[in-house]
Amino acid sequence: MTAAGAPRFRSPYVGRPVTPPVALPAKLQNDIRQFQRLQQELAAVQQQRLQIDLKLREVSHTLEDLKTLPEDAVVYRPIGGLLVRAKNRKEVEDLLTEDKETSEVRLKAVERQENHLKERYTTMQQDLSQALQAAGVATQPSSGSSSEPEG
Repeated sequence: MTAAGAPRFRSPYVGRPVTPPVALPAKLQNDIRQFQRLQQELAAVQQQRLQIDLKLREVSHTLEDLKTLPEDAVVYRPIGGLLVRAKNRKEVEDLLTEDKETSEVRLKAVERQENHLKERYTTMQQDLSQALQAAGVATQPSSGSSSEPEG
């Protein structure tokens, strides 16, 4: 009951036919689980790429800052959890340059992996959408997508 004068709540589903839930075939359920795992793997690889990119930027900035110091400046380098005095600035520059090159190689490898996963993600998303439509399960249209199912 509503109080006199209070607006009534209208359900967005009023007047729409209610369809019974559709049992999905086992293969489609398995494909959905694989798609979810792919989503998780893609998210993990994207996180890894961001971490490597952050480390690469940090090393690059450190190298730039290091080059502004005089040759005879006292510089420390990390060894495990300790900071140890380096022989000279060049020793630390060489270590950082090597670290930067390694990070660049890792970044390129992770970017390739990410691109491959994105391609698989897009393909699998399209395949699942078609399979769900064929199974009689309505899928949400993607924003900006105007593709119609082939019939």
